[in-house]
Amino acid sequence: MAEPERTERRLRPAPLLFEPSEAAADPEHFFDLESIEDPRELLARATELTLAFRAAQDRAIEFQAVAAAQLADPRRFDRLSPAAIAERAEWTEDYARKMIEFGEGLLRGTAEA
Repeated sequence: MAEPERTERRLRPAPLLFEPSEAAADPEHFFDLESIEDPRELLARATELTLAFRAAQDRAIEFQAVAAAQLADPRRFDRLSPAAIAERAEWTEDYARKMIEFGEGLLRGTAEA
């Protein structure tokens, strides 16, 4: 992923508004999209939400990687092995190692997405 694209994603293209509990309980209700009748407006709002969810996913993955790197830090007396981290995060051990490496890069400020 190119750096300019990553910068654009962090601009938070659409706010993720919390829905009232009654609306969230209705499986047909999703961020009020079902009430938008104009297809142009529906496409625009659905696209905004898609971009916002992608940006949120990217940020959450970065936080997972940082946490994994911190948990695996050999300077910690309670350091966890990649296998233990994998078990906690429901990852494979190989993926845990990659996330630890990615998180170490983020902590150093040298990670590439």
